[in-house]
Amino acid sequence: MIEIDFEIKKPEKTPLLIVISGPSGIGKDTVVDGLKERGLPFHFVITATSRPPRENEVPGVDYFFYDKETFEEMIEAGEFLEHAWVYSAYKGVPKSQVRQALDSGQDVVMRLDVQGAETVKALCPDAILVFLTASSKEEWLQRLKDRRSETEEELKLRVQTAKEEYQRLDLFDYIVVNEENKLNRTLDVIEGIITTEHHRVNPRRVQL
Repeated sequence: MIEIDFEIKKPEKTPLLIVISGPSGIGKDTVVDGLKERGLPFHFVITATSRPPRENEVPGVDYFFYDKETFEEMIEAGEFLEHAWVYSAYKGVPKSQVRQALDSGQDVVMRLDVQGAETVKALCPDAILVFLTASSKEEWLQRLKDRRSETEEELKLRVQTAKEEYQRLDLFDYIVVNEENKLNRTLDVIEGIITTEHHRVNPRRVQL
């Protein structure tokens, strides 16, 4: 009789912390919404902001919207995993959402600007950072203009900020092209990244 005196190994299921980032107007919201619609088993962290809602944004779904004074009180109380002043408003990630989801064994997906992604990476080196990029400068600028939510001066600020953000690309684990009208291709790549990460021999250990 042949005896097998070793254990058959299988992928170890550990929760991942995935950050979807990139410059303003690159389609972070659209990508996250697409991942949700695919029914992937993850918890999406809703970011808080002190800016007013844009047209079609739903409080508690797209963002938690607070006035500047309330947001500053929450910062003082230590309620955010990370926060920053970005484009004349605060943005922040509530600590409780992230920890509760990870403790339940769920993957966690965050949508953050590059500054926020850098902060999360410093707090949690095993976080997976995905940088979304456009297929061209012209395509990206047109997306910004099509939103019709910024003045000419605000657009110039976003272009300058994006230039600085691209210089931080080495912080990221993956770069994914989010080409106009090719959303499913983008989602396929990100879903593949998540699947691959769940099959690492030495899994990531997220600790916050």
